[in-house]
Amino acid sequence: MFSQIYYLILSRADGRYLVAKPDTGDRDTNPGYLLMFREHFDALSYLNAHGANVADRFTVESVTGTQIKNLLQRWGYSGVGIVQDPLVPRIEFLSPC
Repeated sequence: MFSQIYYLILSRADGRYLVAKPDTGDRDTNPGYLLMFREHFDALSYLNAHGANVADRFTVESVTGTQIKNLLQRWGYSGVGIVQDPLVPRIEFLSPC
């Protein structure tokens, strides 16, 4: 995981990353899970499938596995959500140990 490159979706308006917030009842206090894609085209497919009307407001950013821990700490995310299938979407949620 550490040597792999992941792709994140970043808002051009405010610089925030796209996150998933599972319905746990505490939406306001839960910062969510950082959505990560294994391929650049998967991130673009996700945007086109689920946000075609706002896709131009986002960009795709690449990060290495070693940068993920710092992102989680800086933004206070609950963990990561690795998108397995961008069209369905099927997401594997992982929390740091």
